[in-house]
Formats: sequence, C-alpha cells, structure tokens
Amino acid sequence: MDRGESEAILLSQQLQADLLLIDERRGRAEAQRLGIRITGLLGILVEVKRKGLILSVKPLMDQLIADSTFRISPKLYELILTMAEEQA
Repeated sequence: MDRGESEAILLSQQLQADLLLIDERRGRAEAQRLGIRITGLLGILVEVKRKGLILSVKPLMDQLIADSTFRISPKLYELILTMAEEQA
C-alpha cells in the first residue's frame, strides 16, 4: 500500500467518513479490516448509472481500460455490467 492510500484511510478515520473511495487492492483490504465502508471507481459508475446521471457504464469501463493502467478481471467486468443492468 502506498502513501496515498494510507493517508486516505487515516483521513477517512479522522473525518469519520461514511464512505472511502479506494481502488488499490491492499488499501481496500486494510480499510475493510479497519471497518471502513469502501467503494471503488466502478462502484461509483454503477451508482451514477442507477441515478440516471450516465446512460451506460460499459463504454466508460472500456475507455478506462484502453487509456490507462486501470485493470479489471473479466469476471469483475461482467459483474459490473450485471449490476448496471447492461449486456456485454
């Protein structure tokens, strides 16, 4: 876990935040161990789709994968599409 994740976890504890946005695996595991409620970027995309703020999650996930070092397993990709009520 790098310094950014460590500081985000500490800040969420200090502020008694309702939710921590974190994607890095080790940071997520540590936050969960500490009882901090978490979500990641993909969880945010599903939520904004449910609220009608975006039409589709799939093109955004595809763009993240193509344009950055954002990695997602095929299983999680399919799960997110299911949660967003979209087809692959």
